[in-house]
Amino acid sequence: MADEIADPATFRAAAAHLDQWLETQRAENPMVDALERGEPDEYRWYLRVRGEQKDVFTVWWTLRQRTLHYETYVLPAPEERAAEVYEFLLRRNRQIFGAAFCIGDEDACYLVGQIPIGQIDDGELDRILGTLWEWTERSFRPAMRLGFGDRFKG
Repeated sequence: MADEIADPATFRAAAAHLDQWLETQRAENPMVDALERGEPDEYRWYLRVRGEQKDVFTVWWTLRQRTLHYETYVLPAPEERAAEVYEFLLRRNRQIFGAAFCIGDEDACYLVGQIPIGQIDDGELDRILGTLWEWTERSFRPAMRLGFGDRFKG
């Protein structure tokens, strides 16, 4: 069940699967620049991805007792027209499957989601990475233009 704490064997298997999938991405995916692992006692990975609209971004993968949490930083807190930026991103949430824009630390904008540990497989991980890449790419420049006006041209 999605709300149950994973037993140690299930948790270790999920961590091993994620390790293997991320390493394959690092080795074979031309959009991936780097892969780092969190502290030895953490189940956290950092996948650095190249974009087109946003040059690079990092996807943080965190394995928790019940879920795999994933997120990426999209842009800093808007300097102007913040309400318009947040509305723009929140309206996009209706179109996204498995992730959502949110406001995080220091009012920065993130794209986040999570799945139950039992749903971790290559297809789902591919879908998640593709979703985060696509919606970061689709949203970055328009949101930057709204929130940073003349400082962001391009």
